[in-house]
Amino acid sequence: MDLETVMRELEALGKERMKKMYISNGAHEPVFGVTTGAMKPISKKIKINQPLAEELYATGNYDAMYFAGIIADPKAMKESDFDRWIDAAYFYMLSDYVVAVTLSESDIAQDVADKWIASGDELRMSAGWSCYCWLLGNRKDHEFSKDKISTMLDLVKNTIHDSPERTKSAMNNFIYTVGISYMPLHEKAIETAKEIGIVEIKRDNKKSSFLNAYENIQKELDKGRLGFKRKYVRC
Repeated sequence: MDLETVMRELEALGKERMKKMYISNGAHEPVFGVTTGAMKPISKKIKINQPLAEELYATGNYDAMYFAGIIADPKAMKESDFDRWIDAAYFYMLSDYVVAVTLSESDIAQDVADKWIASGDELRMSAGWSCYCWLLGNRKDHEFSKDKISTMLDLVKNTIHDSPERTKSAMNNFIYTVGISYMPLHEKAIETAKEIGIVEIKRDNKKSSFLNAYENIQKELDKGRLGFKRKYVRC
């Protein structure tokens, strides 16, 4: 399949209702409004195709950029490729659910995520923290440095309330993920979540949302999901 064929197929799958939802979350034109489920039959035909993924991502079309993440080959991507992708990720659904997810399946995931977390840029930071959420929720505990994750929990505790809005959300999710999926620091994550309390996320032209990592961890523990790991990160 070439770029034109994929774009035609994606456009045909677009739904006005989904398009409105994506736009309300921050997407802008061009966008078709394709559900992730509707993309699966096309991705099964293509499987992994990095050159095509690059062409799709470069279109600037939200659905094409999302689909690029599904067919990308993360291990073939260099740090400069991930930097290029994050530069073009103009809102959180791209930074956290396309770029961070793709990065999490690469061998350089932690190195790149660390740089993004330290960058001071809202969506880069958000993608960095989100990448760790995908990593911790999928890879074995021994693949991480306990001291490093512990230091990251301290950083969240000390800076979350003063961080940019999307970064706050990803940091909050990081505490939750450590609490559920990273057993060596399960207790510390719970203590950190308690100390942080409720996190307010302000949104343009919408009411604020309020996040509570402590409550969310408790709900998952009640369901017996302690130690949960995903089999796959990408759908």
